Amino acid sequence: MSLTWWFSVALFSISMTGTPGPNNVMLTASGALYGYRRTLPHIFGIMAGCFVLFMAVALGLGVLFERFPVIQQGLRIVGAVYLLYLAWKIAKAPPPNLAAREGAKPLTAWQAAVFQFVNPKAWVMGIALIAGFMPADGPLLANALVLSAFMEIVGFFCISCWAGFGMALGRLLKTPRAWRIFNGAMGLATAACVGFIVT
Repeated sequence: MSLTWWFSVALFSISMTGTPGPNNVMLTASGALYGYRRTLPHIFGIMAGCFVLFMAVALGLGVLFERFPVIQQGLRIVGAVYLLYLAWKIAKAPPPNLAAREGAKPLTAWQAAVFQFVNPKAWVMGIALIAGFMPADGPLLANALVLSAFMEIVGFFCISCWAGFGMALGRLLKTPRAWRIFNGAMGLATAACVGFIVT
């Protein structure tokens, strides 16, 4: 694993985890509503789910998609329905006050982790990562662990920026009307991510 390899994987990770998608839109909304600290379980859930997914792809799960396209289609349908449900929840979220914000519950680590398995962007990312950067030499399991872990380390900083961006936006929203507009916009943006799934 040369310096060029590490640099290439880092650039790939930044481009994949730093660009808009279902996870980052939801992290922006969560950061605005709950702050960065309460969004951390969501972040760690994304990382855990993606890590397991990447390892599964590296160990042969990706071959199932090639042999049985119906599995991929099923995941797309489930992912689209769940994403629309999350979009509706975000859009309908009431303007937060201190009491409501303390009692409200952001997405849990478990929910965020499970979502990765119906998130087509995560599958595309995992398949491209393993196909493009998996070293040909050395033990398969060790290579998969190193590659997946490095992807997650770089990705952590990228997705954290989206949650931090949301938190900064949340501090600018001073009125219930501004919050309703923001929540509606985040709901629409989340729903728009269904386009990534069905195409």
